[in-house]
Amino acid sequence: MVNSCKENKSRLLILYATQTGNALDVAERVGREAERIGCPALLLSMDEYDASCLSNEEIVMFIASTTGQGDAPDSMKAFWRFLCRKNLDRLNPPWLGGLSFAVFGLGDSGYQKYNFVAKKLDKRLSNLGAKAIIEKGLGDDQHPSGYEGALDPWLSSLWALLNQMYPTFFPRGLETINPSMSVLDPPKFEIIYHDVDKVQPLFSTVSDLKCMEMQIERARLMSPGKFSHDKIRPHCFLKMITNQRLTKSGCGKDVRHFEFEALSSVIEYQVGDVLEVLPSQNAAAVDAFIKRCDLNPDLFITVQPRGIENILPDSLKNVSRLPIRLKKFVELTMDVASASPRHYFFEVMSFFATAQHEKERLQYFASPEGRDDLYQYNQKERRTVLEVLEDFPSVQLPFEWLVQLVPPLKTRAFSISSSLSAHPGQVHLTVSVVSWVTPFKRKRMGLCSTWLAGLDPQERVCIPVWFHKSSLPSPPPSLPLILIGPGTGCAPFRAFVEERAVQNQSSSIGPVMFFFGCRNEENDFLYRDFWLSHAQGCGVLSEDKGGGFYVAFSRDQPHKVYVQHKMQEESQRLWNLLSTGAAVYVAGSSTKMPADVLSCLEDIIAKEGGVTRETAVRWLGALERAGNYHVEAWS
Repeated sequence: MVNSCKENKSRLLILYATQTGNALDVAERVGREAERIGCPALLLSMDEYDASCLSNEEIVMFIASTTGQGDAPDSMKAFWRFLCRKNLDRLNPPWLGGLSFAVFGLGDSGYQKYNFVAKKLDKRLSNLGAKAIIEKGLGDDQHPSGYEGALDPWLSSLWALLNQMYPTFFPRGLETINPSMSVLDPPKFEIIYHDVDKVQPLFSTVSDLKCMEMQIERARLMSPGKFSHDKIRPHCFLKMITNQRLTKSGCGKDVRHFEFEALSSVIEYQVGDVLEVLPSQNAAAVDAFIKRCDLNPDLFITVQPRGIENILPDSLKNVSRLPIRLKKFVELTMDVASASPRHYFFEVMSFFATAQHEKERLQYFASPEGRDDLYQYNQKERRTVLEVLEDFPSVQLPFEWLVQLVPPLKTRAFSISSSLSAHPGQVHLTVSVVSWVTPFKRKRMGLCSTWLAGLDPQERVCIPVWFHKSSLPSPPPSLPLILIGPGTGCAPFRAFVEERAVQNQSSSIGPVMFFFGCRNEENDFLYRDFWLSHAQGCGVLSEDKGGGFYVAFSRDQPHKVYVQHKMQEESQRLWNLLSTGAAVYVAGSSTKMPADVLSCLEDIIAKEGGVTRETAVRWLGALERAGNYHVEAWS
């Protein structure tokens, strides 16, 4: 962590908080443009910066993504908690009275709390006395050009304003920000190649699992992907023991139930936690990428920042300096056949194109005029790095640039759908196998879900995983619960019900109402027998226990029926639980469902509680602030 609180009046500090990598891409672009105009810039993730030093800065740019239902990225949470300290409000003069700042947010207007993180960050900085240089910028994934549709004009205005306010910061002039692609910035990383004979003995005395753990740790420490330190070394390795299809074949949806056992370490988690999986890439795609880029897969390499001090903790620095085979580094850190490259990838490619028509096309894509066409070609079609390189055969990018520009291979997070109390030594997942068709009718498959669905439980495949908390905390046994989880949103609630069933054997438990939804009773009624068995007699979901199980089949009748319709039908029972202190948990698709459920609850509270809609809104707000309204949503 950068914790030197000396005066920093001659640089631009860029702090970013990212969950998927977009905010990092924006921050790196801002840093490149600042350096082109001669302004020293320091780029840091918010969890790498000591927030107590913020009052010593003069100019700071904040780039922040909004995740889920208005949540801050993990890397921002500690930083935000510091900014929210009450004692900072009482300082006179204001704590940030000497700071000028700008905020750019990345979000999706399809979500209810669109760019919520950037908005509250902008407001909090102002409340602490900081002065906004420019109105906050709000990038929108729904824009025809993605977040860059808002970023381009916002950045242009920002540089113009900064040039007026701090002319000495920009000795080279604003005209150098967008050069006519005649100068290429040097790559930020360098590759060191090692003698194979001296490297191989390092691996001769370790087990296969230990060797795999070392390789993953080493590769992710070297990678420019900015993996957080708690997601570098896997918590353990799993082996799949069950791969069961839950949906009817031919129904258009493929949802799987996976069960895993540990191959190393001990499995430890609570209900509500998530499992992050590092997927394996298609071997043929990795080989094709290496061949296309004319790389030697057997060389041993180390990757390190060029001319920048390594800010890793001392305990990890030695590990990051150990060599790794080039092919293994690509497999573990570079997403060559799933993720789409970013805008800067095309700009750099234009410098290495030897065919004139390819150079001109790449220069057009990299220009402001070609931004919309690039979005249609690249992001809309979800073209992969390998596909783009194959479309421009005259381009031969050096490996240093590929390491910097290829999107990092990321873990995929899934809600855990089992209770450790019910299944000791196991973890279960409920996964929808992702597939879609692009505007130009190209079929795409989700990397991780497709890989998991293709695994044979009879074969020993080592799956590296991490366990993490989600936004669904494990509830105490006596707490009444209202669970709403259509589709694969039922996954964490299967775990909740299993946990309550175990607790019910030795202590009293609170009632549980669960609202589930799917398209058809015959096609995708996930875990049908499980829910129905717990809804009978004195089961966890039985009405005899004060709860209930209610399912909406949206397409089994002429009119659509969703979970909120079932909630309306049970409005009095719902209100009875809410008014006696029940907690609400919502999980599932992040499109309209969470907002529709919230609106439905507002209606129910207003109707059954005999209050105005405004009072109902405040009532639910208080429930959320008290830590009893939780949403886990995914796109």
